[in-house]
Amino acid sequence: MLDFCKEILLKVSFDRLLFRKELEKAIKRLKAEELLNFYKWCVDQFGSVYGDIIARAFRPGLV
Repeated sequence: MLDFCKEILLKVSFDRLLFRKELEKAIKRLKAEELLNFYKWCVDQFGSVYGDIIARAFRPGLV
């Protein structure tokens, strides 16, 4: 599931709204032990463009 979520985010990264929606869905789908890895990957891949969305989606205590 983790790889699938990453693939989806890469495909929708051109659109801010789609990215936010898919990121939120991915967070709900992933297991707790996958979230830290997913968070780090999101920051590495999209932090410069969507850092604000990522910070809101991974609210404190989630990872």
